Amino acid sequence: MKHLLATTCLALGLGVMGVSSASAECGDVTIASMNWQSAEVLAAVDQFILNNGYGCNAQIIVGDTVPTITSMIEKGEPDIAPEGWIDFIPEVVNKGVSEGRLIKAALALSDGGVSGWWVPKFIVDENPDIKTIDDALKHPELFPDPEDPSKGAVHNGPQGWGGTLVTTQFYKAYGAEEAGFNLVDTGSSAGAYERKQGWIGYYWEPTALLGRYEMVKLGHGVPFDEAEWKRCNTVADCPDPKKNEWPADTVQTLVTPKFAERAGEEIMGYLNNRSWKNATVNALMAWMTDNQATGEDGARHFLENNEDVWTTWVSPEVAEKIKAAL
Repeated sequence: MKHLLATTCLALGLGVMGVSSASAECGDVTIASMNWQSAEVLAAVDQFILNNGYGCNAQIIVGDTVPTITSMIEKGEPDIAPEGWIDFIPEVVNKGVSEGRLIKAALALSDGGVSGWWVPKFIVDENPDIKTIDDALKHPELFPDPEDPSKGAVHNGPQGWGGTLVTTQFYKAYGAEEAGFNLVDTGSSAGAYERKQGWIGYYWEPTALLGRYEMVKLGHGVPFDEAEWKRCNTVADCPDPKKNEWPADTVQTLVTPKFAERAGEEIMGYLNNRSWKNATVNALMAWMTDNQATGEDGARHFLENNEDVWTTWVSPEVAEKIKAAL
């Protein structure tokens, strides 16, 4: 009920409530920091804001998607998973929510986790007819295979990744081999970009690379067909995949009911409102990579340089506390 009230208050634009009462109830908080850069920095942002804006004693613990969410459901800890890629285990998450053991808060990534086939922007600028995967596959000469320049190359992802499996199926579905393309193991789009060489292949966001280089996600030319996606696009040994849209992954903040009850409406209001765009995260991750920065460094950099973003997540009183702490 408190979660419902917090969401309702947020929707009505309310939220200027006493910080002291929320702070008194907040106490110790555990925040799961997943083992990738965007999740690491978001956990650190939450830690800084909860500690300095709401008087919590928030600590970071190391986590990963499946064990963290499972532990939240079964053991009620950790308290918060800031960046939960819930489409990886939808049955587990939905069961946890329906049983009242898990609460969904804000979409951590308002755009979702985006995967697809990307090309450098300079290729599109020079060839404005290239808008979709089919368009790009008409031009193998623009995307030469480093090992066999007589062919084009579609660059796949790391072994074992779901995106690598889908790319392999899309390679078949879009007739890339017949169009004169080889499917090659993951190759450096950064190196190709800096040499102004054409590159096409699987990538995703948010990532540091897309914060550093201007890349364009190609259209798929067809609407999303969920049945086909499940039947063949995501099944390695399916022989006849069809063209399909690549759906965005839902990336959502999850909290335990015990924490939501203890934290109160204002802190839950923050967690129900705290969301950022992939472009913001891409740029932040690029800065972190260039500066070999930790999640804590990245959080401070974000809070110092993106006041227009994070001040919309909290009340003016809390914003002043955070600014003072910075």
